[in-house]
Amino acid sequence: MLNKVIFLLGPTAVGKTKAALILAGKINAEIISCDSMQIYKGMDIITSKPALKLREKIPHHLIGTIPVDKEYDVSRYRREAVSSIREIIKREKIPLFVGGTALYASIVIDGIFKDKSKNKKIREGLYDEMEKFGSQYLYERLTKVDPEAVLKIHPHDTRRIIRALEVFESTGKPISELKKQRKGLTDDYDIKIFCLNMPRSELYERIDGRVEKMFKMGLISEVRKLLKRRLSKTASCAIGIRELKGYFEGLYDLDEAKRLMKQNTRHFAKRQLTWFRKDKRIKWVEVDDKVRPGEMAKKIFKEINSH
Repeated sequence: MLNKVIFLLGPTAVGKTKAALILAGKINAEIISCDSMQIYKGMDIITSKPALKLREKIPHHLIGTIPVDKEYDVSRYRREAVSSIREIIKREKIPLFVGGTALYASIVIDGIFKDKSKNKKIREGLYDEMEKFGSQYLYERLTKVDPEAVLKIHPHDTRRIIRALEVFESTGKPISELKKQRKGLTDDYDIKIFCLNMPRSELYERIDGRVEKMFKMGLISEVRKLLKRRLSKTASCAIGIRELKGYFEGLYDLDEAKRLMKQNTRHFAKRQLTWFRKDKRIKWVEVDDKVRPGEMAKKIFKEINSH
């Protein structure tokens, strides 16, 4: 098992955390968070971080390490994740990635292309155009210069549309072409990717229940504290920040803030599943409300040991 790296992915609220803790115990693993928001300090309730006592039971990495006013990107995540993999394997344990940030998982597994494509002036110009003409305008432009890239980018994913155009305009090469030059983990490790899924109606019920639980745990107080700081662009994207900000500013009542959080989390879960379905290497694990975390872990454990 020592050359294996396991990924347990899935949409928000599907039950990854509990299943992962049990699985980690079975395979002697340490958990590496694959969540772009759990990396931040002080964003505990809003990102549904595993409880501290659980993180002490099974070692966790890349959770709560970055101040909320600092930017954090995929290249830094990959460096730190690969470093964690090496450290964990040195301890003769298995790296187990757990989370729902598909881009982070993809970057770790497949690598990141090395280029000199970052150009602040071009990027700011693209953001100005987006403000004037909208994301659809930029999406259509990307369709012409990199039709392969648009197949993997949602028309409303402004950040990735602008990044792809920035790469093309600064290098003259499509980002899809440059990505083929990446070197990932598959040459050095036996990668196994699992994704939990459940019937859409049950998942949405869980999401609604999770949002209600967040409020009972003190979400309002946590977000008030966060908004007193200057949040980085990345941290401010956490679902709940914008929705509660509108409530604090008196734009709508608390019930509406909850409704928006539930709605936006459901939309996010749908986008997560859309991305995961594009990866044919993923082994899907179908579950429902009757399947306990231990059963999920047992099923994945069998799959890991079947090859």
